[in-house]
Amino acid sequence: MIRRQRMSLNAVIFGLGSHEAGWRMPESNALASTDPNYWTDIAQRAEHGGFDALFLGDVLALQQSADRHLSDAMDPLVILSAVAAVTERIGLIGTASTSFDHPFHLARRFASLDHISKGRAGWNIVTSSNALEAQNFGVDAMPDHAERYGRAADVTQAALALWSSWQQDARLADKKAGIYLDPTKIGSIDHNGPFVRSRGPLNVPRSPQGRPLLAQAGASEAGRDFAARYADMVFTVQSNLEEAQDFYRDMKARAARHDRDPESILVYPGIVPIAAATRKQAEERLAQMNGFMVVEHVLAKLSEFLGTDLSQADLDAPLPDLNPANETTNQSSQSRFDVLVGIARRDKLSLRQLLMRLASGRGHLLAVGTGTDIAATMQEWFDNGAADGFNVMAPVMPADLQSFVDRVIPVLVERQLFTVDHQPLLRQRLGLSML
Repeated sequence: MIRRQRMSLNAVIFGLGSHEAGWRMPESNALASTDPNYWTDIAQRAEHGGFDALFLGDVLALQQSADRHLSDAMDPLVILSAVAAVTERIGLIGTASTSFDHPFHLARRFASLDHISKGRAGWNIVTSSNALEAQNFGVDAMPDHAERYGRAADVTQAALALWSSWQQDARLADKKAGIYLDPTKIGSIDHNGPFVRSRGPLNVPRSPQGRPLLAQAGASEAGRDFAARYADMVFTVQSNLEEAQDFYRDMKARAARHDRDPESILVYPGIVPIAAATRKQAEERLAQMNGFMVVEHVLAKLSEFLGTDLSQADLDAPLPDLNPANETTNQSSQSRFDVLVGIARRDKLSLRQLLMRLASGRGHLLAVGTGTDIAATMQEWFDNGAADGFNVMAPVMPADLQSFVDRVIPVLVERQLFTVDHQPLLRQRLGLSML
């Protein structure tokens, strides 16, 4: 497969950074996550650096062990609406769950963001998997994996229909005739699916991009098929080139089987960059971050991912043998099991070392070194059919994001892998067709 001419880049923001202990770093303002100035500063740095989009994750619950790590999270759509007012070019991708929201609300909110941002909005579709989230919405437990994806498909189909319920030229605004819109260019959708119903039409005009861009991150069989049917962007957790290539080929082939152009679905592995003037300095920074890791908290998170209680395990021994059945019974993340176990076995890590990898970026590709080192890794993946772009997950904000902008992006530009694209619509900048 011929590679795309231009690598694309998203700046991914988790709280104060992707590292679990980022909030404890001496440079960090531990309370910044509720400060609007923090978010606008990050967005402007990313935009000035050339990033195509800002991506905000979300969880609809105060997570377990919230007393030991940053777990509070404001609504991404509210943050991105504020960011839209102080940026001009960068895309704005927010996470919202299909499990706990109605498609009319979802379609309306993201269409509104696309109008407010003049064509820069994207929806990261998640199904939610945490029992704490379910309980916040009056549900005792999450439905099983298949049902969650069945509902996600139903909600997404309804949202797509609602976005299409207005034609682009439906608003006439004819003051003289007293006619605001042409009713023949707006229609009900009468969606009656297995999980949701909506008559429509939407009460927001068709958005500048036709519809917001769709992103999705599921790596299970159901997640991959969902992404191949609906997503413009697929976010993935990969730490090994060969496995990333397999995922890339699989997603392009699945898109073709759904009668889509494989180039219409973009694959974005996550990368956790720690860039410095020398590799030694970058490694020292990683060691400093890991020194602030709360071992008990990260061990509990690893136990949850693997479906195995590791609280009594020897931290300086290899990862214990695990029951393969845990991969399918762990509803919270079917795909993360393989990633984390694969890292531990392939790199011969002790349990303590695996905890450090998990703390740094939840199993994503960890790139530590100079700007040239990190750019070379990204080029290898891009040139060899493993990525159309990257989700750049800076471990501590804003310092590591700025280091990436200052040290890595210039090398990517020099190697003609990346250019700053100033087209007004996010869909245009990513080379995706207009709708």
